[in-house]
Order: sequence, then C-alpha cells, then structure tokens
Amino acid sequence: MTPTLTGTPQPLAAQAALLQVNGIEVIYNHVILVLKGVSLSVPAGRIVALLGGNGAGKTTTLRAISCLLRAERGQVTQGSIHFDGQRIDQDDAAALVQRGVVQVMEGRHCFAHLSVEDNLLAGAYTRRDGRVAIQNSLEKVYAFFPRLKTRRRTQAAYTSGGEQQMCAIGRALMASPKLILLDEPSMGLAPQVVDEVFGIVRELNRHEGTTFVLAEQNTRMALRYADHGYILENGRVVLDGTASALAENGDVREFYLGLSDKDKRSFRDVRSYRRRKRWLS
Repeated sequence: MTPTLTGTPQPLAAQAALLQVNGIEVIYNHVILVLKGVSLSVPAGRIVALLGGNGAGKTTTLRAISCLLRAERGQVTQGSIHFDGQRIDQDDAAALVQRGVVQVMEGRHCFAHLSVEDNLLAGAYTRRDGRVAIQNSLEKVYAFFPRLKTRRRTQAAYTSGGEQQMCAIGRALMASPKLILLDEPSMGLAPQVVDEVFGIVRELNRHEGTTFVLAEQNTRMALRYADHGYILENGRVVLDGTASALAENGDVREFYLGLSDKDKRSFRDVRSYRRRKRWLS
C-alpha cells in the first residue's frame, strides 16, 4: 500500500475526481514495463504534481492520460483511466482534446515558423463555437500573458524560452480545456521565469478554475504551487499527500529538496540513500 501523508485540506479521495487513474501498467515496444500499477486522483479545480527523478515515470503517466502513448509505441496493458466519469485510456488523442484534456509537451514544441498569435490560434483548431468565442479566448490568454500580446507578430523561433513556454500554455488554453497536463514546465528556464510561469498557472487555476496535473523535477517549486503531490519511483507511486505535508516530510526534504534535519552524513551514507528510503523498505 502506498504511504499517504495528510494535511489540513480535505483528502483527494474524499472529493469528486475529475480524473481517476486506477492501477495502470504501461509497456513500450511490447517489452519494456515502465509503469507498474500507478493510481492517482485529481479533483476538479486543483493543481496536482507528479514528482520524482528522471525516468521515474512522470512523462509516461501524462502520455497515458492524454492518449499519446501510441505515437511512442506504448500502450496501457492493465488498469483504467477515467475523465469526467468516462473511461478514456483507449480513446483517440484528438477526440480527447475536444472533451477537454490538453497536454503541454516537455520542451514546449511551438511551431517555430509561425507567429506567436498563429501558434495560439492553432490551439483552437478543434473548437466549433465560432470566431467571436475564439477571439474572446485569445484576449483572455493575452490578459494572463501580456508579454505574448506585445510579441504576437513575432515568429515563435525568435522568442525566449520563457515566452515559448507561455505560448505553449496559452495554446492549450485556446482549446478551452477542463484539464491541462504540464510536462516539465520549468525545464531550461531561468529561476525568475520559472516563478513567473508557475504564478500564472496558479492564477489560471484560481480565476478560471482550470485543473492542472504537472510533472516536475523541481520539487521545491512544484510543492510551493500545487495542492497535492504524488512521488514516483521506478514506475510506482511511493508516497502521496498534500503539498504542505510532503514539503515537511523528512524523506522528501532529504531526498528531493536536498535538506536534512539530521547531522551531516558521510559520502558513504549519501551513496547508499536509495536503500534507506523508508517508503521502499
């Protein structure tokens, strides 16, 4: 059983889930087992973080949710994924966007030869509610990302990494999503830009009610802005709890935040830290 930390907010299990992942296993190339029974719950209007080191299974979990595994020769072989009360793990990725699930890929993947505004409008490709509604969404994106408005005629290739990340998130918002999956939003960005991007995510969550699941190696930043967190190790959820409880947990502080409440340890102790993780014992 996965250890769970509790805090003051109502536990996620007690809230109605917008997204429910139930014990999924994922295999690549019919051989490589990556996820080994991952389960998580995401209530509407919350920010949930997937934490862990490189190769822990965070990106694969997001791709399983957004039905993008087929492009990587992967498949969900066990378990199920439900969004808004309906099973989605066998759906088509494009149809899932129309239902309200959009992923912002690691590395941003803006259309380099298009302007910032054309990139944003590309996010509304699946919408059928008319030009006026799309224009209103565009103005709303510019209200949250004023820097994009000043750069709207600039080719995306000539914008900064932070502006491209804002453009990628704005493009996702143009699809009018209920759930946005963010993969490594801090990757390659300066610390002050990371803080700005996470701050905008929180504003979108609070004022627009957009639900976020973010996969992030920057544990300190993720726990500052998230409501709840799941820590993955080797394709399994090994610990979950409210963000505040995880931030105060001794194991999390030591192994993911680089902090320790103990005396200084020898290099030998540090080298063997994996064997000492209480949640894996």
